[in-house]
Amino acid sequence: MLVIGILFLTLGLSGCGKKEAGPVTLNALYMKQAGYSEDDIRQMTEAFMKENPNIKVNLTFVPYEALHDKIVTSAAAGTGGFDVALVDCIWTPELAQAGFIKDITGKIDQNLLNDIFPGVLSAVEYNGKLYGMPWLNDTKYLFYNKEILEKAGIKNPPATWDELLADARIIKNKGLVKYPIIWSWAQAEAVVCDYTTLVGAFGGEIIDKNGNPVLNQGAGLEALKFMKKSLDEGLSNPASRESLEEDVRRIFSQGEAAFAINWTYMYNLANDPKESKVAGKVEIALMPGSDKAKSASVNGGMGLAILKNTKHEEEALKYLLFMANKDNQKKYAKLALPIYKSLYNDPEVKKGQEKLVEIAQEQYQYIVNRPQVSWYPELSQALQVEIQNALLGKKTPEQALNDVAAKVKQLKK
Repeated sequence: MLVIGILFLTLGLSGCGKKEAGPVTLNALYMKQAGYSEDDIRQMTEAFMKENPNIKVNLTFVPYEALHDKIVTSAAAGTGGFDVALVDCIWTPELAQAGFIKDITGKIDQNLLNDIFPGVLSAVEYNGKLYGMPWLNDTKYLFYNKEILEKAGIKNPPATWDELLADARIIKNKGLVKYPIIWSWAQAEAVVCDYTTLVGAFGGEIIDKNGNPVLNQGAGLEALKFMKKSLDEGLSNPASRESLEEDVRRIFSQGEAAFAINWTYMYNLANDPKESKVAGKVEIALMPGSDKAKSASVNGGMGLAILKNTKHEEEALKYLLFMANKDNQKKYAKLALPIYKSLYNDPEVKKGQEKLVEIAQEQYQYIVNRPQVSWYPELSQALQVEIQNALLGKKTPEQALNDVAAKVKQLKK
Protein backbone atom coordinates (compact mmCIF):
# COMPACT_ATOMS: atom_id res chain seq x y z
CA MET A 1 0.00 0.00 0.00
CA LEU A 2 2.85 2.39 0.87
CA VAL A 3 4.49 1.76 -2.52
CA ILE A 4 1.20 2.39 -4.31
CA GLY A 5 0.66 5.59 -2.29
CA ILE A 6 4.12 6.88 -3.16
CA LEU A 7 3.58 6.00 -6.83
CA PHE A 8 0.23 7.80 -6.84
CA LEU A 9 1.78 10.90 -5.24
CA THR A 10 4.65 10.89 -7.71
CA LEU A 11 2.31 10.65 -10.67
CA GLY A 12 0.12 13.39 -9.24
CA LEU A 13 3.02 15.78 -8.79
CA SER A 14 4.31 14.96 -12.24
CA GLY A 15 0.91 15.74 -13.71
CA CYS A 16 0.82 19.11 -11.91
CA GLY A 17 4.18 20.01 -13.32
CA LYS A 18 3.04 19.41 -16.88
CA LYS A 19 -0.32 21.10 -16.53
CA GLU A 20 -0.65 24.17 -18.73
CA ALA A 21 -1.61 27.51 -17.19
CA GLY A 22 -5.30 28.31 -17.42
CA PRO A 23 -6.65 31.03 -19.69
CA VAL A 24 -5.85 34.62 -18.72
CA THR A 25 -8.41 37.41 -19.06
CA LEU A 26 -7.32 41.00 -19.63
CA ASN A 27 -9.64 44.00 -19.31
CA ALA A 28 -8.73 46.86 -21.63
CA LEU A 29 -10.10 50.42 -21.61
CA TYR A 30 -10.35 52.60 -24.73
CA MET A 31 -12.14 55.74 -25.87
CA LYS A 32 -15.05 55.83 -28.28
CA GLN A 33 -13.94 58.57 -30.65
CA ALA A 34 -10.95 59.75 -32.71
CA GLY A 35 -8.23 57.68 -34.35
CA TYR A 36 -9.18 54.03 -34.58
CA SER A 37 -12.88 53.14 -34.37
CA GLU A 38 -14.36 50.60 -31.97
CA ASP A 39 -14.62 48.10 -34.84
CA ASP A 40 -10.94 48.63 -35.70
CA ILE A 41 -9.88 48.01 -32.10
CA ARG A 42 -12.08 44.92 -31.91
CA GLN A 43 -10.53 43.55 -35.10
CA MET A 44 -6.99 44.12 -33.80
CA THR A 45 -7.88 42.49 -30.49
CA GLU A 46 -9.52 39.48 -32.15
CA ALA A 47 -6.37 38.99 -34.22
CA PHE A 48 -4.32 39.08 -30.99
CA MET A 49 -6.56 36.48 -29.33
CA LYS A 50 -6.32 34.24 -32.39
CA GLU A 51 -2.53 34.32 -32.10
CA ASN A 52 -2.74 33.92 -28.31
CA PRO A 53 -5.65 31.55 -27.62
CA ASN A 54 -4.78 31.39 -23.93
CA ILE A 55 -5.43 35.13 -23.49
CA LYS A 56 -8.89 36.63 -23.61
CA VAL A 57 -9.30 40.42 -23.81
CA ASN A 58 -12.49 42.17 -22.73
CA LEU A 59 -12.90 45.64 -24.22
CA THR A 60 -14.59 48.66 -22.65
CA PHE A 61 -15.16 51.93 -24.52
CA VAL A 62 -15.97 55.28 -22.89
CA PRO A 63 -16.06 58.85 -24.21
CA TYR A 64 -12.72 60.67 -24.06
CA GLU A 65 -14.12 62.99 -21.40
CA ALA A 66 -14.68 59.99 -19.08
CA LEU A 67 -11.45 58.13 -19.84
CA HIS A 68 -9.15 59.83 -17.31
CA ASP A 69 -11.47 59.39 -14.34
CA LYS A 70 -12.18 55.79 -15.29
CA ILE A 71 -8.43 55.04 -15.23
CA VAL A 72 -7.92 56.75 -11.87
CA THR A 73 -10.94 55.01 -10.32
CA SER A 74 -9.77 51.62 -11.54
CA ALA A 75 -6.19 52.13 -10.33
CA ALA A 76 -7.27 53.50 -6.95
CA ALA A 77 -9.66 50.58 -6.34
CA GLY A 78 -6.79 48.32 -5.33
CA THR A 79 -8.19 45.13 -6.85
CA GLY A 80 -9.82 44.14 -10.13
CA GLY A 81 -10.47 46.84 -12.68
CA PHE A 82 -8.54 47.29 -15.89
CA ASP A 83 -5.22 45.75 -16.89
CA VAL A 84 -4.57 48.00 -19.90
CA ALA A 85 -5.78 51.51 -20.69
CA LEU A 86 -5.43 54.12 -23.39
CA VAL A 87 -3.63 57.10 -21.83
CA ASP A 88 -3.46 60.62 -23.22
CA CYS A 89 0.02 62.15 -23.27
CA ILE A 90 -1.09 64.88 -20.86
CA TRP A 91 -1.94 62.31 -18.15
CA THR A 92 1.32 60.35 -18.14
CA PRO A 93 3.11 62.50 -15.49
CA GLU A 94 0.12 62.45 -13.14
CA LEU A 95 -0.55 58.71 -13.47
CA ALA A 96 3.14 57.80 -13.27
CA GLN A 97 3.76 59.92 -10.18
CA ALA A 98 0.69 58.45 -8.49
CA GLY A 99 1.92 54.94 -9.28
CA PHE A 100 -1.24 54.16 -11.25
CA ILE A 101 0.59 52.90 -14.35
CA LYS A 102 3.55 50.55 -14.50
CA ASP A 103 7.10 51.50 -15.35
CA ILE A 104 8.08 49.26 -18.27
CA THR A 105 11.54 50.74 -18.85
CA GLY A 106 13.87 48.13 -20.35
CA LYS A 107 11.05 45.72 -21.23
CA ILE A 108 10.72 46.75 -24.89
CA ASP A 109 13.38 46.13 -27.55
CA GLN A 110 15.46 49.29 -27.87
CA ASN A 111 15.70 48.88 -31.65
CA LEU A 112 11.91 49.12 -31.81
CA LEU A 113 11.90 52.25 -29.63
CA ASN A 114 14.63 53.84 -31.77
CA ASP A 115 12.31 53.58 -34.79
CA ILE A 116 9.64 55.71 -33.06
CA PHE A 117 9.62 59.49 -33.50
CA PRO A 118 11.03 61.06 -30.29
CA GLY A 119 8.08 63.44 -29.96
CA VAL A 120 5.70 60.51 -30.27
CA LEU A 121 7.60 58.45 -27.69
CA SER A 122 7.46 61.37 -25.24
CA ALA A 123 3.71 60.72 -24.87
CA VAL A 124 4.52 57.77 -22.59
CA GLU A 125 7.70 59.04 -20.93
CA TYR A 126 8.16 60.76 -17.60
CA ASN A 127 11.37 61.58 -15.73
CA GLY A 128 13.41 59.46 -18.12
CA LYS A 129 11.27 56.35 -17.70
CA LEU A 130 8.86 54.56 -20.02
CA TYR A 131 5.26 54.06 -18.87
CA GLY A 132 3.60 52.58 -21.93
CA MET A 133 3.74 51.98 -25.66
CA PRO A 134 2.87 54.82 -28.08
CA TRP A 135 -0.18 53.87 -30.13
CA LEU A 136 -2.20 56.78 -31.49
CA ASN A 137 0.13 59.20 -33.20
CA ASP A 138 -1.24 62.68 -33.85
CA THR A 139 -0.47 66.35 -34.13
CA LYS A 140 -2.15 69.38 -35.71
CA TYR A 141 -1.63 70.85 -39.18
CA LEU A 142 -2.58 73.91 -41.16
CA PHE A 143 -5.26 73.04 -43.72
CA TYR A 144 -6.10 75.42 -46.53
CA ASN A 145 -8.51 75.73 -49.45
CA LYS A 146 -6.20 76.08 -52.45
CA GLU A 147 -8.97 77.45 -54.69
CA ILE A 148 -9.62 80.36 -52.31
CA LEU A 149 -5.89 81.11 -52.05
CA GLU A 150 -5.57 81.06 -55.87
CA LYS A 151 -8.49 83.50 -56.23
CA ALA A 152 -6.80 85.76 -53.70
CA GLY A 153 -3.53 85.64 -55.64
CA ILE A 154 -1.71 83.84 -52.83
CA LYS A 155 0.82 81.39 -54.29
CA ASN A 156 2.03 79.58 -51.17
CA PRO A 157 0.57 78.77 -47.74
CA PRO A 158 1.83 81.03 -44.94
CA ALA A 159 5.12 80.11 -43.30
CA THR A 160 4.56 82.29 -40.22
CA TRP A 161 1.54 83.23 -38.13
CA ASP A 162 1.96 86.89 -39.15
CA GLU A 163 1.82 85.77 -42.79
CA LEU A 164 -1.35 83.84 -42.00
CA LEU A 165 -3.06 87.01 -40.74
CA ALA A 166 -1.78 88.96 -43.75
CA ASP A 167 -3.18 86.33 -46.15
CA ALA A 168 -6.46 86.26 -44.22
CA ARG A 169 -6.79 90.05 -44.63
CA ILE A 170 -6.39 89.73 -48.40
CA ILE A 171 -9.01 86.97 -48.56
CA LYS A 172 -11.43 88.92 -46.35
CA ASN A 173 -10.97 92.18 -48.27
CA LYS A 174 -11.68 90.38 -51.55
CA GLY A 175 -14.91 89.04 -50.06
CA LEU A 176 -13.99 85.40 -50.73
CA VAL A 177 -15.13 84.31 -47.24
CA LYS A 178 -16.34 86.39 -44.32
CA TYR A 179 -14.06 84.77 -41.73
CA PRO A 180 -10.95 83.21 -43.30
CA ILE A 181 -9.70 81.18 -40.27
CA ILE A 182 -11.50 78.62 -38.11
CA TRP A 183 -10.09 77.17 -34.85
CA SER A 184 -11.30 74.91 -32.01
CA TRP A 185 -11.24 77.43 -29.14
CA ALA A 186 -14.20 76.20 -27.10
CA GLN A 187 -13.67 76.02 -23.34
CA ALA A 188 -12.22 72.52 -23.53
CA GLU A 189 -8.86 70.82 -23.95
CA ALA A 190 -8.98 71.81 -27.63
CA VAL A 191 -8.18 75.48 -26.90
CA VAL A 192 -5.19 74.48 -24.75
CA CYS A 193 -3.85 72.50 -27.71
CA ASP A 194 -4.01 75.53 -30.02
CA TYR A 195 -2.61 77.86 -27.37
CA THR A 196 0.31 75.47 -26.72
CA THR A 197 1.03 75.39 -30.45
CA LEU A 198 1.16 79.18 -30.67
CA VAL A 199 3.33 79.53 -27.57
CA GLY A 200 5.80 77.05 -29.06
CA ALA A 201 5.76 78.83 -32.42
CA PHE A 202 6.60 82.12 -30.71
CA GLY A 203 9.57 80.46 -29.05
CA GLY A 204 8.33 80.01 -25.49
CA GLU A 205 6.68 77.68 -23.01
CA ILE A 206 3.81 77.71 -20.54
CA ILE A 207 5.64 76.26 -17.54
CA ASP A 208 9.43 76.35 -17.24
CA LYS A 209 11.63 73.38 -16.34
CA ASN A 210 11.33 74.18 -12.64
CA GLY A 211 7.55 74.11 -12.78
CA ASN A 212 7.18 77.88 -12.61
CA PRO A 213 4.54 79.69 -14.70
CA VAL A 214 6.00 81.83 -17.49
CA LEU A 215 2.93 82.05 -19.70
CA ASN A 216 2.04 85.58 -18.57
CA GLN A 217 5.10 87.05 -20.27
CA GLY A 218 6.96 86.73 -23.56
CA ALA A 219 5.64 84.06 -25.94
CA GLY A 220 2.74 83.05 -23.70
CA LEU A 221 1.32 86.55 -23.65
CA GLU A 222 2.10 87.08 -27.33
CA ALA A 223 0.14 83.93 -28.23
CA LEU A 224 -3.04 85.01 -26.42
CA LYS A 225 -2.81 88.53 -27.85
CA PHE A 226 -2.49 86.98 -31.30
CA MET A 227 -5.65 84.94 -30.74
CA LYS A 228 -7.62 87.97 -29.54
CA LYS A 229 -6.32 90.18 -32.37
CA SER A 230 -7.39 87.68 -35.02
CA LEU A 231 -10.92 87.73 -33.59
CA ASP A 232 -11.05 91.51 -33.22
CA GLU A 233 -10.08 91.96 -36.89
CA GLY A 234 -12.71 89.46 -38.03
CA LEU A 235 -10.01 87.19 -39.46
CA SER A 236 -10.78 84.28 -37.15
CA ASN A 237 -14.38 83.11 -37.10
CA PRO A 238 -16.07 84.17 -33.83
CA ALA A 239 -17.63 80.70 -33.82
CA SER A 240 -14.12 79.44 -32.97
CA ARG A 241 -14.85 80.33 -29.33
CA GLU A 242 -17.57 77.65 -29.23
CA SER A 243 -16.02 75.18 -31.66
CA LEU A 244 -14.45 71.78 -31.13
CA GLU A 245 -12.53 69.88 -33.80
CA GLU A 246 -15.59 68.45 -35.53
CA ASP A 247 -17.10 71.96 -35.76
CA VAL A 248 -13.88 73.12 -37.43
CA ARG A 249 -14.09 70.27 -39.93
CA ARG A 250 -17.75 71.04 -40.69
CA ILE A 251 -17.20 74.76 -41.26
CA PHE A 252 -14.11 74.21 -43.40
CA SER A 253 -15.77 71.41 -45.38
CA GLN A 254 -18.71 73.71 -46.14
CA GLY A 255 -16.29 76.09 -47.87
CA GLU A 256 -16.77 78.76 -45.20
CA ALA A 257 -13.06 79.10 -44.31
CA ALA A 258 -9.80 79.42 -46.18
CA PHE A 259 -7.68 78.10 -43.29
CA ALA A 260 -8.31 75.57 -40.52
CA ILE A 261 -6.18 74.17 -37.73
CA ASN A 262 -7.00 70.55 -36.97
CA TRP A 263 -5.77 67.01 -36.38
CA THR A 264 -4.64 64.54 -39.05
CA TYR A 265 -8.04 62.87 -39.44
CA MET A 266 -9.50 65.91 -41.19
CA TYR A 267 -7.30 65.54 -44.27
CA ASN A 268 -8.96 62.46 -45.76
CA LEU A 269 -12.47 63.46 -44.65
CA ALA A 270 -12.21 67.00 -46.05
CA ASN A 271 -11.15 65.49 -49.37
CA ASP A 272 -14.00 62.97 -49.38
CA PRO A 273 -16.91 64.11 -51.64
CA LYS A 274 -19.35 62.32 -49.35
CA GLU A 275 -18.17 64.37 -46.38
CA SER A 276 -17.12 67.67 -47.90
CA LYS A 277 -18.16 70.32 -50.40
CA VAL A 278 -14.51 71.28 -50.96
CA ALA A 279 -13.14 67.80 -51.73
CA GLY A 280 -10.18 68.06 -54.09
CA LYS A 281 -9.47 71.64 -53.03
CA VAL A 282 -7.99 70.82 -49.62
CA GLU A 283 -4.27 71.01 -49.00
CA ILE A 284 -2.17 70.54 -45.89
CA ALA A 285 0.88 72.48 -44.76
CA LEU A 286 3.42 72.67 -41.98
CA MET A 287 2.13 74.64 -39.02
CA PRO A 288 3.39 78.23 -39.26
CA GLY A 289 6.20 79.58 -37.11
CA SER A 290 7.83 82.90 -36.37
CA ASP A 291 11.27 84.49 -36.24
CA LYS A 292 11.82 82.35 -33.10
CA ALA A 293 10.83 78.94 -34.47
CA LYS A 294 10.24 77.49 -37.96
CA SER A 295 7.16 75.61 -36.76
CA ALA A 296 5.48 74.11 -33.70
CA SER A 297 2.54 71.78 -33.26
CA VAL A 298 1.05 70.20 -30.16
CA ASN A 299 1.61 66.56 -29.32
CA GLY A 300 -1.74 64.78 -29.54
CA GLY A 301 -0.33 61.31 -29.08
CA MET A 302 -1.79 58.62 -26.85
CA GLY A 303 -0.28 55.41 -25.57
CA LEU A 304 -1.33 52.08 -24.12
CA ALA A 305 -0.29 51.62 -20.50
CA ILE A 306 -0.44 48.77 -18.01
CA LEU A 307 -2.35 49.63 -14.83
CA LYS A 308 -0.79 48.92 -11.46
CA ASN A 309 -3.42 46.43 -10.28
CA THR A 310 -2.96 43.92 -13.07
CA LYS A 311 -2.11 40.37 -12.09
CA HIS A 312 -1.05 39.61 -15.65
CA GLU A 313 1.70 42.09 -16.48
CA GLU A 314 3.48 39.75 -18.91
CA GLU A 315 0.31 39.10 -20.93
CA ALA A 316 -0.64 42.78 -20.80
CA LEU A 317 2.74 43.78 -22.22
CA LYS A 318 2.33 41.19 -24.96
CA TYR A 319 -1.04 42.75 -25.83
CA LEU A 320 0.41 46.29 -25.89
CA LEU A 321 3.17 45.27 -28.26
CA PHE A 322 0.75 43.47 -30.56
CA MET A 323 -1.68 46.41 -30.74
CA ALA A 324 1.18 48.77 -31.60
CA ASN A 325 3.06 46.48 -33.97
CA LYS A 326 4.10 47.61 -37.44
CA ASP A 327 1.52 45.45 -39.20
CA ASN A 328 -1.36 47.19 -37.40
CA GLN A 329 0.20 50.63 -37.78
CA LYS A 330 0.52 50.02 -41.52
CA LYS A 331 -2.92 48.45 -41.97
CA TYR A 332 -4.72 51.38 -40.31
CA ALA A 333 -2.48 54.19 -41.59
CA LYS A 334 -5.43 55.99 -43.22
CA LEU A 335 -6.93 56.52 -39.75
CA ALA A 336 -3.76 57.44 -37.87
CA LEU A 337 -0.29 57.82 -39.29
CA PRO A 338 2.26 55.32 -37.96
CA ILE A 339 4.44 55.87 -34.91
CA TYR A 340 7.38 54.22 -36.72
CA LYS A 341 9.75 56.28 -38.85
CA SER A 342 10.55 53.34 -41.13
CA LEU A 343 6.94 53.03 -42.32
CA TYR A 344 6.91 56.49 -43.87
CA ASN A 345 8.75 55.12 -46.89
CA ASP A 346 6.26 52.29 -47.34
CA PRO A 347 4.29 52.67 -50.60
CA GLU A 348 1.12 51.29 -49.00
CA VAL A 349 1.25 53.84 -46.19
CA LYS A 350 1.82 56.71 -48.63
CA LYS A 351 -0.75 55.66 -51.25
CA GLY A 352 -3.50 58.25 -51.63
CA GLN A 353 -2.07 60.49 -48.90
CA GLU A 354 1.39 61.27 -50.22
CA LYS A 355 1.22 64.96 -49.28
CA LEU A 356 0.04 64.22 -45.76
CA VAL A 357 2.83 61.71 -45.16
CA GLU A 358 5.42 64.13 -46.54
CA ILE A 359 4.27 67.00 -44.33
CA ALA A 360 3.86 64.74 -41.29
CA GLN A 361 7.46 63.56 -41.44
CA GLU A 362 8.62 67.15 -41.15
CA GLN A 363 5.95 68.26 -38.67
CA TYR A 364 6.99 65.56 -36.19
CA GLN A 365 10.31 67.36 -35.84
CA TYR A 366 8.49 70.33 -34.35
CA ILE A 367 6.17 68.66 -31.84
CA VAL A 368 5.70 70.48 -28.53
CA ASN A 369 4.17 69.02 -25.39
CA ARG A 370 1.62 70.55 -23.13
CA PRO A 371 3.15 71.04 -19.65
CA GLN A 372 4.30 67.68 -18.31
CA VAL A 373 3.33 68.19 -14.69
CA SER A 374 1.38 65.94 -12.34
CA TRP A 375 -1.18 68.69 -11.72
CA TYR A 376 -1.91 69.18 -15.43
CA PRO A 377 -5.71 68.62 -15.21
CA GLU A 378 -6.06 71.58 -12.83
CA LEU A 379 -3.73 73.71 -14.95
CA SER A 380 -5.67 72.89 -18.10
CA GLN A 381 -8.97 73.82 -16.48
CA ALA A 382 -7.57 77.18 -15.39
CA LEU A 383 -6.20 77.83 -18.88
CA GLN A 384 -9.50 76.93 -20.54
CA VAL A 385 -11.44 79.34 -18.34
CA GLU A 386 -9.03 82.26 -18.55
CA ILE A 387 -8.31 81.98 -22.28
CA GLN A 388 -12.06 82.04 -22.83
CA ASN A 389 -12.33 85.13 -20.60
CA ALA A 390 -9.73 86.89 -22.75
CA LEU A 391 -11.29 85.82 -26.06
CA LEU A 392 -14.71 87.05 -24.91
CA GLY A 393 -13.24 90.36 -23.75
CA LYS A 394 -14.09 89.77 -20.10
CA LYS A 395 -10.42 90.19 -19.16
CA THR A 396 -7.34 91.52 -20.87
CA PRO A 397 -4.88 88.86 -22.02
CA GLU A 398 -2.46 90.11 -19.35
CA GLN A 399 -5.01 89.77 -16.53
CA ALA A 400 -6.24 86.39 -17.74
CA LEU A 401 -2.74 84.90 -17.82
CA ASN A 402 -1.74 86.54 -14.52
CA ASP A 403 -4.72 84.75 -12.98
CA VAL A 404 -3.56 81.42 -14.43
CA ALA A 405 -0.05 82.05 -13.07
CA ALA A 406 -1.50 82.71 -9.61
CA LYS A 407 -3.43 79.44 -9.82
CA VAL A 408 -0.26 77.55 -10.77
CA LYS A 409 1.54 78.87 -7.70
CA GLN A 410 -1.30 77.50 -5.57
CA LEU A 411 -1.13 74.13 -7.30
CA LYS A 412 2.59 73.85 -6.60
CA LYS A 413 2.20 74.33 -2.83
